[in-house]
Amino acid sequence: MKKIIPALYAVGAVMALIGAAVYITGWIYAPYVYTIGVTLFALAQINSPYQGENKNIKRLRRQQILGALFLVAAGAFMFFTNKNEWVAVLTIGAVIELYTSFRIPQEERKEL
Repeated sequence: MKKIIPALYAVGAVMALIGAAVYITGWIYAPYVYTIGVTLFALAQINSPYQGENKNIKRLRRQQILGALFLVAAGAFMFFTNKNEWVAVLTIGAVIELYTSFRIPQEERKEL
């Protein structure tokens, strides 16, 4: 399991990036590639829980999972809307993910 989670992160992130970037070309499979990629990415985040007692890190982990769910929701918006509403949802999820990716290591360093 410890080898699968980093692989899910990597494969999911690459698929999400390719799917989002190629969507503007009108390629019909781009939403599928993006949605599968962010689903793998979200599964990797959900399956790597925090075992400590720090309340700040637990809160940040919940926010990180929320950000991953926003990314998955952006994939659903790709399928069910005709305009670019998915970009707004993707941006919200990306900002949350970016914030937690900086704050979690900072809190872990404080803990030591």
